[in-house]
Amino acid sequence: MFQNDVFRALGRQECLRLLATAPVGRVVYTRQALPAVLPVNFSLDADSSVILCTSASSDLVRAVDGVVVAFEADEFHAETRSGWSVVVTGQAAVVTDPAERDRLARLGHTSWMPMLDGVYVRIEPEMVTGRELNASAAAR
Repeated sequence: MFQNDVFRALGRQECLRLLATAPVGRVVYTRQALPAVLPVNFSLDADSSVILCTSASSDLVRAVDGVVVAFEADEFHAETRSGWSVVVTGQAAVVTDPAERDRLARLGHTSWMPMLDGVYVRIEPEMVTGRELNASAAAR
């Protein structure tokens, strides 16, 4: 990636640190052979997996279980032309182990949407990339 004073590639640990600060991200998956993007609230698990909580009957669960997806979160400030973007790519899977589901619930991994049939989806962080934008640095 081109490095200069405006763009900077981020290392894995820095990406994960920033990702943990974002309340909302976007899961990118395939729906009917076309790209689909869905904004969701999320959290990171201790192993850096992205955890989503969604309805068991949702189209998202059927589309992502067992397939590779991308997950993106960012933060930008238009006035300073600065911010960051992080992308996690990896296999998504519905958490089926009852003990693991209980553990995630105890840790507070929840959805912002009220639901009766919530399930957890884990995205393994196989590839974690990110970059930072600091356009105000170029103006100095």
